[in-house]
Amino acid sequence: MIKVGGIIHCLLPLSSADPEKAKNKPCTYVDSGLVFLLQKLLTMGAQKKNLVIKVAGGSAINDDHGYFEIGKRNQTAMRKILWKNDLLIAAEDVGGDYPRTISLHIGNGAVFVRSKHGEVELKK
Repeated sequence: MIKVGGIIHCLLPLSSADPEKAKNKPCTYVDSGLVFLLQKLLTMGAQKKNLVIKVAGGSAINDDHGYFEIGKRNQTAMRKILWKNDLLIAAEDVGGDYPRTISLHIGNGAVFVRSKHGEVELKK
C-alpha cells in the first residue's frame, strides 16, 4: 500500500481573484490548490478510489457580521471540486468562528485537529 498524503491551507475560494498569483501559489485558492494537491497525490502513486478526504477549517474568523463568509465560500468551492471528481468527505470539522491547527500522520492516515475545544482525531 502506498502511503502518501497532503495538507493545504487555502485562504480564498477562487483563483479568478488573482490568476497570476494562483499560477505562482496555487494553494492560496481552493479551486487551484485542491486540484494541485490531488494531481500531486496521483503522480505520487495514490489512486482516487483509495483517497480518504478529511477536512478542517472554513471558520468565520474576523467576520463577526458575516459580510464576507470566506469560510463558507471556501467550503462550497471545495465540495464542488470533490463532487466533480467523485470524491467523498470521510470526516470533517468545519465552520464556527475559531481557528484550527491540523496534523496528518502519513504512516496511519490519522488526522488530528487542535482548537479551543482541545485536540480530536477526525475519524471516518
